[in-house]
Amino acid sequence: MEIEQKQDNSGRREFFKKSLMVSAGFMGLRYFSVSKSTAPDGFQLYDKYGPLLDDPQGILNLPKGFSYKIISKSGELMDDGFISPGRNDAMAAFESKDGKVLVIRNHEISSDDPESGPFGADNSKLYQLSNSQIYDRGYGKKPSLGGTTTFLFNENTQKMEYQYFSLAGTIRNCAGGPTPWNSWLSCEETVEKKEEGVNEHNHGYVFEVPVSETAKLADPIPLRDMGRFNHEAVAVDPDSGFVYLTEDRGDGLIYRFIPNEWGNLRAGGKLQALSLQVHKGFDTRNWDKQTIKIGDQMAVEWIDLEDTDPEEDDLRLRGFNQGAARFARGEGMWYGNDEIYFACTNGGKAKNGQVFRYIPSRDEKKGAVKSGGVLELFAEPNDQKIISSCDNLTVAPWGDIVLCEDNLQPRIIGITQKGDIYHLGLNVGYESELAGVCFSPSGKTLFVNIQHEGLTLAITGPWEPMLT
Repeated sequence: MEIEQKQDNSGRREFFKKSLMVSAGFMGLRYFSVSKSTAPDGFQLYDKYGPLLDDPQGILNLPKGFSYKIISKSGELMDDGFISPGRNDAMAAFESKDGKVLVIRNHEISSDDPESGPFGADNSKLYQLSNSQIYDRGYGKKPSLGGTTTFLFNENTQKMEYQYFSLAGTIRNCAGGPTPWNSWLSCEETVEKKEEGVNEHNHGYVFEVPVSETAKLADPIPLRDMGRFNHEAVAVDPDSGFVYLTEDRGDGLIYRFIPNEWGNLRAGGKLQALSLQVHKGFDTRNWDKQTIKIGDQMAVEWIDLEDTDPEEDDLRLRGFNQGAARFARGEGMWYGNDEIYFACTNGGKAKNGQVFRYIPSRDEKKGAVKSGGVLELFAEPNDQKIISSCDNLTVAPWGDIVLCEDNLQPRIIGITQKGDIYHLGLNVGYESELAGVCFSPSGKTLFVNIQHEGLTLAITGPWEPMLT
């Protein structure tokens, strides 16, 4: 049966807030402190959980008291008869019943990689799907192989109970984000066009996947009003229902989607781009000079965009010409306690990455479409020993930001409410980025993917107690 959808919007919003809670006292990264190790440039690492210990299995180093379990591998036969795809990417966990968690997982697969896809190396399982179940069949010869899978995980036994294919026919589903109405928004990180013999449709859209305990495929309907561009992640404010979006381009924008109806994205809406009130066309990347410093807060306004489903990949260019701010590869994004955090992979003077937070105004949270909040540069260590190529991120139930790195020996990194940065994990087993970091609603389990190897891990340990 499907998970029961709550009818009261306020109840849904409150549950969403609690499940993604961040304490209200988070003041931003103005310093790094309480450290046992200091990087050469003066920044310090916080020794929150102790040093990372060598993993006897040679896969993931973790602090003392922490452990991981591999709960899913690409290539496995899933419960619906499809093959568990590879290139696991962003995820979100949703509360089920009896101590169980439903997790929806993206797969960043291109059409030319059938060995990583759900249909088998020869795509023989493609014909199990009707045309209405798959977005792009690729004329039956080159189907789009990305999409999502859903799995049920039992936190009491720490075992995967079943998994199934839940969105078919999309390309390079990189990140996305959970909604307060019990669904996952999966984003295509591509702008591939319709092409005879290759793609039956344009790509570069957001798709919605309901949370369901029943093994079934979501209706593959592109949310065109949310824009056609190189999508990465989204975050939904449960009060306003506004959706905030990142764009994975070196000159990308940050977007805001205002739906016509709360919780009904298919009803359409208006797409806007973030602009600074006193600095039109502002460059936040800090590549040439330090134009914005840690802790700086700047008033935001939102610019209406036209022709948001363009044939050409020019939405960000037109938005910048209208005065939108420019960001260095917007990637992971997450909502927590009235704030939205997002990472820019190669922002900063050293191009090692930045973390921003956006604080919506009170009127904005009430649905005022002309209101904007405040943008703050939250982290920019400019030292790869601290952070390098920050990517997917989440907010722990007790307030820490936890993020993944996109490099060949990446770490899991945490940032406390006081602005202290610590290292939580290190991939030593595979030359692959980590992706999809997210907590279960209980806060007991941290899920993460080793992308290129197609592994999903569940990490447990002495986490902080949830705030009440």
